[in-house]
Amino acid sequence: MDYSKKIISAQEAVKLVKSGDMIITGLGCAEGRDFLSQLHTVAKAVKGVTVTNCLPMSDQQFLSGDYKESFNIDGWFYSPTMRKAHKNGNVSFIPNHLHLAGTKRLAHVHTNIYVGSASMPDKHGYVSLSLSNTYEKRVIEDADLVILEINPNFPYTYGDLELSLDEVDYLIESNYMPPVLPEGDFNEKDKAIGQFIADYIKDGDCIQLGIGGIPNAVAASLTAKKNLGVHTEMLTTGLMKLAKMGVVTGKFKQQQKGKMICTFAMGTAELYEFLDHNPAVNILNGAYVNDPHIIGLNDNMISINTTLEVDLTGQCCSESIGSVQFSGTGGQADTAIGAQNSKNGKSFIALYSTAMVKDPITGERVEQSKIVPFLKPGAIVSLSRNDVDHIVTEYGVAQLKGTNVRERVDRLIAVAHPKFREELYKQAKELGII
Repeated sequence: MDYSKKIISAQEAVKLVKSGDMIITGLGCAEGRDFLSQLHTVAKAVKGVTVTNCLPMSDQQFLSGDYKESFNIDGWFYSPTMRKAHKNGNVSFIPNHLHLAGTKRLAHVHTNIYVGSASMPDKHGYVSLSLSNTYEKRVIEDADLVILEINPNFPYTYGDLELSLDEVDYLIESNYMPPVLPEGDFNEKDKAIGQFIADYIKDGDCIQLGIGGIPNAVAASLTAKKNLGVHTEMLTTGLMKLAKMGVVTGKFKQQQKGKMICTFAMGTAELYEFLDHNPAVNILNGAYVNDPHIIGLNDNMISINTTLEVDLTGQCCSESIGSVQFSGTGGQADTAIGAQNSKNGKSFIALYSTAMVKDPITGERVEQSKIVPFLKPGAIVSLSRNDVDHIVTEYGVAQLKGTNVRERVDRLIAVAHPKFREELYKQAKELGII
């Protein structure tokens, strides 16, 4: 198919932006990087433009405070670039559960421009949205203008994220590499937590893994398992390696048997190569993949996520440092609740027992417990205590399902760092928690 008439440069594309426009870009690897890199060049010509993003992986100039009269930035999930830009006063977080992020946003705003990355067109005149369909295709259906950055370095993936070029207004020819998340090492705490969780996982279980050292350690602890399934929000390098080893087969899944299901992917270059034209992986609409009801349709579903702080009743703050937004709820509640909807399903929330925190008076870093009597003032509860199943630290697993508050206090203190346990009991009594 001849698509040459649709091709424009990124410089030409940003000139299509008008004052008051709502621009939405793709999640993580799917953001329209070339378009966004030029957006600041039209700042003098526009005002009140809103850019909505999710886990942006590039630090673009339009995020600078110099352009806040022209651009507002709304985010479903903060990354370091959003945390840095937040202080400018034109950046705001959108509270959301990821499976409803697109649906609820589109009930509130109309999309003027969607811009995101895509694979190169195939011989049938289709592109793949490649590395995310969390909300992207849904937004494309809503958008007045659709601009895709076609890129030979992006894999052609399958699922429900293929798109006819007839549905695309403009194409930008791009050549950047997808963002890489290095595998990274995991430490002894990660290994301990990973093994505690792996001991609960049986052959044939279906798993969901999040991002970071602890999930990587869990994946590394699963190499002796057999016939695991995957139904996950994010497809990671660790899950890919398990598939290559034959650990992941999906043989016993009730839904999409034999397929690895996700709504976006991010990891190493090896992961992106694995995804290219691979029918074993389906990247599906996030409103479906992360729906707790859908997650629960697979038996023996195991959800594994991380948190920043847990109080003695089980409330999990996974996205803020006090009142300061750090990341986002993402799919934590989606997957934790979904796993517990599953026959024999289990949800695990993992964290280190302590963190080194700067003392506001001395400026020195001191060790503090991450299991606390109450969350920091202003902390966001990402996962309600009503929805918590297992809490895991390097000291063990606290099973909380069905327990009363007194039992929760006992079990959570048992997996807290030993040097804080006595004080935690004392505070729990003084505060009337027990």
